[in-house]
Amino acid sequence: MAEQNTLCMVEAINLALHRAMTDDPDVVVLGEDVGPNGGVFRATLGLHERFGFRRVMDTPLAETLITGIAVGMAAQGLRPVAEIQFMGFIYPGMEQLVSHASRLRSRTRGRLSCPMVIRTPHGAGIHAPEHHGESTEAMLAHVPGLRVVIPSSPRRAYGLLLAAIADPDPVIFLEPSRLYRSVRQPVADDGQPLPLDTCFTLREGSDLTLVSWGAALKETLEAAARLAEEGIDCEVIDVATLKPLDAETVLASVSKTGRCVVVHEAARSYGPGAEIAALVQEQLFHALQAPVQRVTGFDCVIPYARQEMAYLPDVESICRAALRTLEQAS
Repeated sequence: MAEQNTLCMVEAINLALHRAMTDDPDVVVLGEDVGPNGGVFRATLGLHERFGFRRVMDTPLAETLITGIAVGMAAQGLRPVAEIQFMGFIYPGMEQLVSHASRLRSRTRGRLSCPMVIRTPHGAGIHAPEHHGESTEAMLAHVPGLRVVIPSSPRRAYGLLLAAIADPDPVIFLEPSRLYRSVRQPVADDGQPLPLDTCFTLREGSDLTLVSWGAALKETLEAAARLAEEGIDCEVIDVATLKPLDAETVLASVSKTGRCVVVHEAARSYGPGAEIAALVQEQLFHALQAPVQRVTGFDCVIPYARQEMAYLPDVESICRAALRTLEQAS
């Protein structure tokens, strides 16, 4: 049995990178300051010393270049793991992701694939400057050919990152920066991936389904615990892979409870919560006991540090949505 160490999320990500690079010499890491400096959050700490500059490469401050090089490496048989320092810096790389990475398999009729991973911190809550707290996962999930993964705990970050690196197609791996060092749990360095395209049921329940992902799961689980004190039994689903969505797990839960609340910190309009609500309504219209509720961020630029937490869904707003759902009839 592999030894378990109590790790925070950024340490679990670092451990997964060490494991993947040890097990597969084709895995390479690139990005801004990922070498001797170990990355802005130290997620790549120690990789340069262990694997050398040919496999751990510092790049210029040029996200278009980083993503473009990763596409080329992947097309020629390597497995690049590229770091974008913050999600708000990913936009210059969208040309490469949308026009090339996502289409390479289709464009070549399967002759080439694009086994690359783009890692980037995701979400607000760390009092960072503008462009450092974006939650634009819906934009990425809308692109056919891109897989979008968002871990919510150290253990899932380790297993999902290993699975993302092994995947034959491009994966966008969004790491909730608010959870990087705030949660610790035992993580075994066993090299075992967790399944992609699969939701995880974190709490069983019969009265209401709470669906969330990433950092927002912290408040979602706290809300479920508070509602339990009032005799309300919530089931909590961690989406984990936003695209492609494991619809079966979500639908099975809502068909059991008859009620659903979706929680995410991304802006409300055209957000992933709307997609999940539409899916539930289309497939389970007659099983729903109340309309699906959404608890989300606001349709505005993420505020600066002083008002940042007011932008994020909190326990009280989740509980209020749950109670509204329970009070309403279909």
